[in-house]
Amino acid sequence: MNVIKLSLASLLSATMLFTSCQTTKPAADSSTGTTTETTIGTTPATGEKKGMSKTTKGGIIGGGAGAVIGGVIGNRMGNTAAGAIIGAAVGGATGAVIGRRMDKQAEELEKSMENANVERVGEAIRVNFDSGILFKVNSAELSPSAKADIAKLAETLKKYEGTNIIIEGHTDNTGTRELNQRLSEARARAVASYAQSLGVEASRMESKGYAFDQPIADNSTVEGRQQNRRVEVIIVAGEEMKEAAENGELD
Repeated sequence: MNVIKLSLASLLSATMLFTSCQTTKPAADSSTGTTTETTIGTTPATGEKKGMSKTTKGGIIGGGAGAVIGGVIGNRMGNTAAGAIIGAAVGGATGAVIGRRMDKQAEELEKSMENANVERVGEAIRVNFDSGILFKVNSAELSPSAKADIAKLAETLKKYEGTNIIIEGHTDNTGTRELNQRLSEARARAVASYAQSLGVEASRMESKGYAFDQPIADNSTVEGRQQNRRVEVIIVAGEEMKEAAENGELD
């Protein structure tokens, strides 16, 4: 579980790097009539536990490259997460300082969290939890292992102040839209509420649910549906961190 840091020295290299890690995202199919999720704990081909392979990808979005890289990030992460990342990016020297700060935070998350995938994207951090690890089928009640990982996330969030946290719930396309919308919202709220109970300020967090509208894998396969059932935590610089970086006060 090595942490990989990539610096985007130019627009060309940045575009190539982000393009190389794009995931094909088919349109969600809501035609199925079943109302339960399929819980899979291992990768069928290898038997390995999902969520244990974690890669950190770093890169600073600077000035003129931002718009193009932003489009690539959008394809990689989904419109909502990409919008938050692009909206919070400042670029230039200030962005580089924020990026180094995010590198430190991502490395700590990488080392401490067992069941999450941690990525550095732009000036932000993305943490992806497999819902099959966080929750039972059709439930928004956090499992003991989920609470342990969220506790580690909360400790890091409290240590690195000045960030905003967006918590997104996502489902596969099994079941009705109404069911999946409620479930995705409830799961995102459950993560936010537990983090708040551990001391993370509620004002820093925003929870949202997107049902099956933002798949990251093919919903026609069992493995793809498993990947789509997830909770993503997006960590971006808030105004406090930006001001500290601009004033040379950020370590």
